Amino acid sequence: MIALSLAEIAEVVGGQTHDIPDPSVQVTGEVVRDSREVGPGSLFAAFVGERVDGHDFAAQVVEQGAVAVLASRPVGVPAIVVDDVQTALGALARHVVRRLGATLVALTGSAGKTSTKDLIAQVLRTKAPTVFTPGSLNNEIGLPLTALSATENTRFLVLEMGARGIGHIRYLADLTPPRIGLVLNVGTAHIGEFGGREQIAQAKGELVEALPAAEDGGVAVLNADDPLVSAMATRTKAKVVLFGESAEADVRAENVRLTDTGQPAFSLHTPSGASDVTMRLYGEHHVSNALAAAAVAHELGMSAEEIALALSEAGSLSRWRMEVTERPDGVTIVNDAYNANPESMRAALRALAAMGTAAQARGGRTWAVLGKMAELGDEAFAEHDAVGRLAVRLNVGKLVAVGGVEASWLQLGAYNEGSWGEESVHVSDAQAAVDLLRSELRPGDVVLVKASRSVGLESVAQALLQTGAEGVDAR
Repeated sequence: MIALSLAEIAEVVGGQTHDIPDPSVQVTGEVVRDSREVGPGSLFAAFVGERVDGHDFAAQVVEQGAVAVLASRPVGVPAIVVDDVQTALGALARHVVRRLGATLVALTGSAGKTSTKDLIAQVLRTKAPTVFTPGSLNNEIGLPLTALSATENTRFLVLEMGARGIGHIRYLADLTPPRIGLVLNVGTAHIGEFGGREQIAQAKGELVEALPAAEDGGVAVLNADDPLVSAMATRTKAKVVLFGESAEADVRAENVRLTDTGQPAFSLHTPSGASDVTMRLYGEHHVSNALAAAAVAHELGMSAEEIALALSEAGSLSRWRMEVTERPDGVTIVNDAYNANPESMRAALRALAAMGTAAQARGGRTWAVLGKMAELGDEAFAEHDAVGRLAVRLNVGKLVAVGGVEASWLQLGAYNEGSWGEESVHVSDAQAAVDLLRSELRPGDVVLVKASRSVGLESVAQALLQTGAEGVDAR
C-alpha cells in the first residue's frame, strides 16, 4: 500500500485510535486479513468469521510486525477501532485509489472473468507496473484488499468484480471507481440466485453505468457476440468499444482455429492494425477472453503487434483453470476443477475434444470427469442433461459423472444421447472416480476434471497426478 500514517487512516475510515503511542507511524506493508500473511509494516484487518475471529490474533500479528489492527473493538495492542471493519476497508481502498493516479480497469461477466483478468494483467504489465486481483478474490473484501496492494509505482490496476445480486457491482464500483469497464458475457452462472438472464444482465450492466463519460476518459468494453452485453451500450455515457468475432466488433478475431493440442490461434484485428496470435492456453473459449484483453490494451495505447505478442506468451496464473499436466507415463490431466457453469462446462468439453485429436493419434482416449454445477435453480436438470448429451456429441471417450442427483442427470443425458455401453458411468464420490481411473487409464489418455467448487473434484486431479509422479499405472 502507499505509505499512510495511522492517524490519516483513522481519519479516512472514521475510526478511533487505541493503544497507539505514535499516530504518525506509517503503514508501509500490506493490508491483510490472514495472520499468516502479516509482515513488517502491515495493517491487519480483523474480521469475525463463522469459525475464526481475527481479533484473537491481534497480539500475534503485532509481534510479527504489524503496526496496528483494524478492529471493531479494542484488542490491547495498537488498533484503529471502527464500527464495521468491512466498511472501513472499503473506505480506505477508495481513498488509496484516488491518491494513486493509476488507470483502473474493472471487469465482470458470467464466465471467464478470472482467466480474462489474468490475460489483461499479463498484457498490460509488458507496458507498465500492473496490480491485479489474485485468483478470484472479487467480492467486497477481496477487491479492496487488492486495491490496497497497489503502490506509488502502479500504473494499471485490474480488478475482477463478482455479483450475487442486484446492486453488488454498483457497490464495488463505488469503492474502486473504474475508468475502463469490461463486460464479458451474460450466462447462466448463479441463475438460481438471480432468477433469470435478464436479471443477471441488469446486475452486470451496473459496471458500465458507473463509468465516467467519454469526454472524461470512460470506456465501456462490451462483447459484440452477446446481445445482452452489447445492449448495455445504451446504459453508459462512456465510449463504447466492441470486441468479438462479429463484423461489427472494433477488436475482432478472424481465421479462428485450434491447434492439434487444443490451443487457439487467430488473426487479431484492431483499429490500428492486425497481427497473428497463437495462445498457450487451451480451448476456443479463450479467443473471446483474449479479444477482451486486446480491446482494453488497445485503449491503453498498445499496438496490435505488442498485444499479439503478449497474448501469445501469456499463461494461466490461477490454479485449477485448464491446468494441463502430462504425467511421466503419458497420461494428460486437465484440471479445470475450480468452478463450473453451463457455459464453462461446454467450453471445457470442446477443448477436451480438440485435444483428443492428438490423443487418438498416439492411441489415447478422452475422459470427462464431471460433477455438479451449482446455483442453477429450476434450470439444473436441463443444464446437466444438456452437458451429458454434449459429451456424447463431441465423441468424448468416456464420461465419469461424480456425485449425487446432479451427476445422475449428467449420466442420464449421455445415455439418452446414445451412450448405452461403457461410454458413461455414474460413481458416488471423488474416491470412487480415482479408483476407476487408476484401474483404466493408459498412456496417451487425456482426462478433464471439472465441477463447481463445492464438489471438490480437484482432489481427483491431484490424486491422478500423484499417481503419475509415483510411476504407478504406467502400462
